[in-house]
Amino acid sequence: MSEHPTTGPRPLALVTGASSGIGLELARQFAEHGFDLLVNAEDDRLADAAERLRAAGTEVVPVRADLRRHDEVERLWSAVTATGRPVDAAALNAGIGRGGAFTDTDLADELDLIALNVTSTVHLAKRLLRDMAARGEGRLLITSSVASTMPGPYQAVYNASKSFLQSFAEALSDELRDTGVTVTSLMPGPTDTDFFRRGGLEDTRLAEQATDDPALVARQGFEALMRGKEKKLAGSAKSRAMGRVNAVLPDRLKAAGHRKTAEPGSAGGGRDGED
Repeated sequence: MSEHPTTGPRPLALVTGASSGIGLELARQFAEHGFDLLVNAEDDRLADAAERLRAAGTEVVPVRADLRRHDEVERLWSAVTATGRPVDAAALNAGIGRGGAFTDTDLADELDLIALNVTSTVHLAKRLLRDMAARGEGRLLITSSVASTMPGPYQAVYNASKSFLQSFAEALSDELRDTGVTVTSLMPGPTDTDFFRRGGLEDTRLAEQATDDPALVARQGFEALMRGKEKKLAGSAKSRAMGRVNAVLPDRLKAAGHRKTAEPGSAGGGRDGED
């Protein structure tokens, strides 16, 4: 176990989806604030990410696992318990998107999205929060999205998955009130990550709007987590304003707006030059 030079043993944080984007930046926030890390992703960039995180003097245990699979989630949890250390804070950030008309997209892809975004988050939250509640302390961050606040034409399953996570996180936050355990939902807007490429959304207006810095989103999320806030709209002033406006707009209008930005071929002003 590594030691902090003035306060003894360093706290341990778990971060999923930590090989790039918001997840990597969240891991960097933990490292810079004195945490050791257990980081997870399913891709081969995880080893390089772990090396970069170690540059901050942090002990880093990388666990490459595909959290779409139940047994892989359990393998990750076994790696957590094998440290012999309590998880002081966790960021459940792993997730994927999928664009396109629901009648055209592949069922297997969308079931994978649900398995990663929803099922693995519930699975790990169950393991983490039982331990935290038994100790009477701990912090959990769940990466939701501004997308959770609106119906998502051409991203129907993705937006629904984020709506689930937002409701889930807020419910857990209330359940665990006064226990010493906090749950925070992080709600970024369009952010400059691999999300749009991996989700087949590069030809949409939504991808063109993806200008928020993942480092900024992560810093805001980390600060909200440390303060025990229930939720945090993150990113630029424009993205945060979008979230506040969505709280009062009718769903019909939000769906129509989302359709214009997420429709395949809408990049560059619209399909066939339409507005």
